[in-house]
Amino acid sequence: MRDFLAELGIEEKNFGASTGDFFATEGEWLDVFSPIDGELIAKVKQAGPADYERVMSKGIEVFARWRMTPAPRRGEIVRQMAMALREKKTALAKLVTLEMGKILPEGEGEVQEMIDMADLAVGMSRQLCGQVFQSERPKHRMVEVWHPLGMVGIISAFNFPVAVWAWNAFVAAVCGDVMIWKPSSQTPLTALAVTRIMNGILAKHGFAGVMGLVVGPGRAIGERLLNDRRIPLISATGSNTMGERVAVAAAKRYGNTILELGGNNALVVMEDADLDMALRAVLFGAVGTAGQRCTSTRRLLLHKDIAQGFLGRLVKAYGQVRIGDPLDTNTVMGPLVNTSAVNDMMNAIDTIKKQGGEIIYGGAKLNRAGGCYVEPCIVKAKRDMPIVQDETFAPILYAIEIDNIDDAIAVQNGVPQGLSSSIFTRSFKYAEQFTSHMGSDCGIANVNVGTSGAEIGGAFGGEKDTGGGREAGSDSWKAYMRRQTQTINWSDEMPLAQGISFG
Repeated sequence: MRDFLAELGIEEKNFGASTGDFFATEGEWLDVFSPIDGELIAKVKQAGPADYERVMSKGIEVFARWRMTPAPRRGEIVRQMAMALREKKTALAKLVTLEMGKILPEGEGEVQEMIDMADLAVGMSRQLCGQVFQSERPKHRMVEVWHPLGMVGIISAFNFPVAVWAWNAFVAAVCGDVMIWKPSSQTPLTALAVTRIMNGILAKHGFAGVMGLVVGPGRAIGERLLNDRRIPLISATGSNTMGERVAVAAAKRYGNTILELGGNNALVVMEDADLDMALRAVLFGAVGTAGQRCTSTRRLLLHKDIAQGFLGRLVKAYGQVRIGDPLDTNTVMGPLVNTSAVNDMMNAIDTIKKQGGEIIYGGAKLNRAGGCYVEPCIVKAKRDMPIVQDETFAPILYAIEIDNIDDAIAVQNGVPQGLSSSIFTRSFKYAEQFTSHMGSDCGIANVNVGTSGAEIGGAFGGEKDTGGGREAGSDSWKAYMRRQTQTINWSDEMPLAQGISFG
């Protein structure tokens, strides 16, 4: 039974026919299929150019009032959004699972992440602080203040259809910004459901339009968003190819970007590691979300002294992974998001074999309804295999032997991406070297914690081809505001800086 769809206001096979909520009137209908069984969940009316303009204009109009609302008051409205999400948590989690394919506990975790992010943003609303600087001129005051940017574009990916939006949206909202969200066409229903809940709260306070939404193809709606000079900031999550397109388009109009792109994440297991802990971390990192997380463990770097034994244990653990319906609480790994993702994985496995990799577990396509189920795969890989440099968004794990800590760091850093990294060791020296400036070059470096499952309190993002963006906690709110340095002269004189005498 899919009673949770009705709870979220979604009529099966006909969602989007009532277009008033989301301004979709002129685009084509989008069929939304579940990767669980390949069945049609609903049809969604996509936005066209006029729909886009209506959402944009509404956001710009409400921005004039939203930015003048005190930040703590904006935070209070976000707090109410968090409460509304709590009420719909179970239904939203099931929708995430139905539409994207991750197992239900992960769907519940994603909705909880939205709630936690809203709570964090509420606290931020009272801490959007600048600095006071000492002026070299008498009776002068220098201060740094932060102002709202305006319209923020959010482009999200299918793998976290609502959590990554929340990283951006709730922080942007308390900063005084408005936003326009383009979700993945693979997962529009969760975006529609969340936007409906959020707009219900905003409308009560007279701020409908702060959180706008446009569902549509990248070639039409996406390109329009990228090239719109009314959008000073675009936050985009996706592939490196997509990120490059976003960066170039924004740079041409001097726009700012927050890019969270590919991750080719390595987990190092040293000879002195707690192997039980490492095994659990590898299993979740590589198999969780069917290998479709940005932080999924892609490369397993094993010290040569423990490599053979650890791989034996890992193969046994993989054999116990229950693959199936992600709404079943006994399932450990659900399907890939669509058949194209399955084809990408099968093509990658063919390439692995051609390049000399040895598949020691899995890698087969499973004959199940929907055609999106696969076996997770473990590969004994040579470090010079070209495919190891790439990220395949699927449960493929490359196991590579390393000689020592220096070798481990060199292999870890030897890929274009730089998102998440991890080392398992009992050695204080190894841990410090891995997390020092001599160690991992990633935005995230963990010790005795896996590559996947970052907490929202810290800024999330990576370096190199991962894009350099930061989202969620820490001081990431600064990306959603513009910095202004102010100098106030309260004297009766007009001294110049640097002691310059002019005229």
